[in-house]
Amino acid sequence: MFSSFKEKEQTPFEKLLDLFRELLLHTSGDVDEALDWLRQLDKEYSLTDENYSIDDFVQELKEKGFLRETAEPSGPSLGLSSKMEQLIRHRALEQVFGQLRKAGSGDHRSKHAGRGDEPNEHTRAYQFGDALSDVDMTASIKNAQIRQAMQGGGPLKEEDLEVREQVHKSQMATVLMIDLSHSMILYGEDRITPAKRVALALAELIRTRYPKDSLEILAFGNDAWPIELKDLPYLQVGPFHTNTVAGLDLASEMLRKKKSGNKQIFMITDGKPSCLKEADGSYYKNSAGLDDYIVGKCLNRAAALRKEGIPVTTFMIARDPWLQEFVSDFTRANNGKAFYTGLKDLGELVFEDYERNRKKKWK
Repeated sequence: MFSSFKEKEQTPFEKLLDLFRELLLHTSGDVDEALDWLRQLDKEYSLTDENYSIDDFVQELKEKGFLRETAEPSGPSLGLSSKMEQLIRHRALEQVFGQLRKAGSGDHRSKHAGRGDEPNEHTRAYQFGDALSDVDMTASIKNAQIRQAMQGGGPLKEEDLEVREQVHKSQMATVLMIDLSHSMILYGEDRITPAKRVALALAELIRTRYPKDSLEILAFGNDAWPIELKDLPYLQVGPFHTNTVAGLDLASEMLRKKKSGNKQIFMITDGKPSCLKEADGSYYKNSAGLDDYIVGKCLNRAAALRKEGIPVTTFMIARDPWLQEFVSDFTRANNGKAFYTGLKDLGELVFEDYERNRKKKWK
């Protein structure tokens, strides 16, 4: 019986595809660079053999419609198809949200999903306080069968139970701000790739699970600009300072156009605000510590968003005490929330907070 639950063995193409999708995020969608990395890894770790080579993999990518050839002045070049872009989003969703659902309750998880308006196809582990009428018996019995096969029998236990979650009909409009300042790749730590992965996964979650919700994405450096979903894999850090005010202004403008009653801003950043654009078009910049003038403008924007009923949740992927002090002041002015998180926890916190926020009305 237990053998029926074994995962299907991957083909050589599927194994390379998993790795290739990850490399594409790190190379900001540069197919040629990702393939160069893949060939180097193949030399070092023997990913292929005489029966299936990297060239065979590239050919199959083309045949399956994952890559497209584009005409460049220097000659034909390979680019990502829309099919591959969607596959990258789906993979990001599996990596971030799939692991979150399997992990059980964590330090930041809400007690339970709560009662909603209608059931959906997603289940999660039973938690104390859940209604027994929401238990998914098919999934729960399957869990019990797997456990019994491994442990030698026994009755259905609480740990086997899964609950079918409820979809709340209230709509949520979210703007996700991604910091593209130079510090996101400083000190030998790649911070932008996890941020992109979270954005891709969140977009795919909303598209598939909450289709009535909306997600807008913007990047901010010296300025702020909107990002289309299809452009997410190609985001790159630039030689930018951090103009948090510009990002908040653009996010506010985006949300004003939404009719949803619930609105929120998620901001992923690793640094202090260090730039402002003045009325005459010039830039005021100061990278040396916290600048009172820039900080004051940020706190004013935070308070203005509070009056509009728009909370800002800040995910600070740095732990400098003086940065935490700024984020604390900013959060207090906005009446929002802040998480000081490592890169590996970023996705879990974003997803938990999104699902928690859409279940309440902000005032």
